[in-house]
Amino acid sequence: MRTHYKTFMITHDKLFKMTIDLVTILVLYILLLALLVGVIHILLQIKSVLFGTLGGGFGQIVSGVLTIFVLIDLFNTFVDYREHKEIRLTYVTDATILIVMREISAGVYAQKYDYQFILGMSVLLLTLGTIRALAVKYPHKT
Repeated sequence: MRTHYKTFMITHDKLFKMTIDLVTILVLYILLLALLVGVIHILLQIKSVLFGTLGGGFGQIVSGVLTIFVLIDLFNTFVDYREHKEIRLTYVTDATILIVMREISAGVYAQKYDYQFILGMSVLLLTLGTIRALAVKYPHKT
C-alpha cells in the first residue's frame, strides 16, 4: 500500500514545473492573440490612412509596427524559454531596444519629447546595443 501512495504523489518540483509550463503556454497564446489583433489593427489603420478617414496617420502605423516587433520578440523569448528553460540575454535586449525605439518614434511623430529625453533614450540605445553586441560576441556556454 505504501508504494502505491508514492506513485501518485506529486512533488513540489513537479508541481512547480507544471505551473510554469501552464503559465508559459497561457502567455504564448495571449501573445499570439495580441499579434493577430495588432496586425488587424495596423491593416485597418493603413486602410484609413489611404482613404483619409483617420488622423495621426504615419506615426501611428510606425508605432504599431514597432509594437508588433516587440510582441514577436516577447513571443520568441517565451518559446525559447519553453524549449531551453533559460531566458537569453539577446532576446531581452532586442525587445528592450525595440520598446525604446518605439517610444522615440512615437514621441518624434507626436512632437512631445524635448531634446534631453531623446538624448537620454539615445544613450540607453547605445548601452543596450553594446550589451547586445557583447552578448553575441561572448555567448553564454552551458
